[in-house]
Amino acid sequence: MGELIYGEFRNPRQMLASQEYDGHLSIHDDKMAGDLGFSGAPIEGPTHFSQFVPLLHDIFGDSWFERGCISAHYQNMVVEGEAVRAFVEEVSTGQTITRIGAEKEDGTPVLTGTASIGPDYGETEISSRMQRLRPSEQLVILSDVQVGQKGAGNPEPVSMSLDQNMGAMYPFSLAEKLKVITEDHNYYHANKLEQSPWERSVVPLEMVSVLTQYSSGLSGFRSRGPAVGLFAGQEIKYINGPIFVDHPYKLEREIIALSESKRTESNWIMTKVFDAETDQLVAEVILNSATLKESYEKYEEDAKALGREL
Repeated sequence: MGELIYGEFRNPRQMLASQEYDGHLSIHDDKMAGDLGFSGAPIEGPTHFSQFVPLLHDIFGDSWFERGCISAHYQNMVVEGEAVRAFVEEVSTGQTITRIGAEKEDGTPVLTGTASIGPDYGETEISSRMQRLRPSEQLVILSDVQVGQKGAGNPEPVSMSLDQNMGAMYPFSLAEKLKVITEDHNYYHANKLEQSPWERSVVPLEMVSVLTQYSSGLSGFRSRGPAVGLFAGQEIKYINGPIFVDHPYKLEREIIALSESKRTESNWIMTKVFDAETDQLVAEVILNSATLKESYEKYEEDAKALGREL
């Protein structure tokens, strides 16, 4: 990297201890994380995105909220009590893409990625990693889904109001998040609309992930389980942003890749966010979710039944 611009060390808060999906607690529960060999319940990856917003707003101006793209691969987990700082590589005049990262106080990397501005977003972290994927024919947990499969609920109607609880996967409201958000911004607050160029409250970058996951149960993307997963990487790309509080949107999902490692099976899902009033494409979100093979009790049994190599 070239010269770096650093944010301050901050202490992100854990808000997913009671998260549930598929009828069980998630890796964000301390006991569940411990049973899987982790030192503690991790803070969800996109929580760290908030620390980049002031840095990227300084670099790209208000266009960041309209045409910005953050693309990251999560490297090491963070538990509550650990401090994290974000950093961005300086850009030269006319440059539209840069490297980003986050680290703990001891230098342990938290994430690596890119930030860019459209309409030419450049080669992002996620697009680069997807180009290197090799098709897998040994999937077990994800054996019942396929690349190109579209969400059964398309289009899914969604919105986010200030006091709306975001469901079992995200058991809190935007108002509750804003009380503890790692890095705040004036554009998020209805009582500071005079400071917003759009005269409306903007959904925080990290909460775009929450919005796009809110109705994910309608997708029909069924994996074998119960099994425990985590976010391995994510890209949020504004095309005609921002995304506003109390505004109707509709989502369309598609599985764009499947992959595996020694320990996990991963799906890569593209969610397109459309303005429900105008049908304009507002944003695209790519989520790489990795499911831990060891967390699925019937993994070996199903693998043998499917003729997979163990």
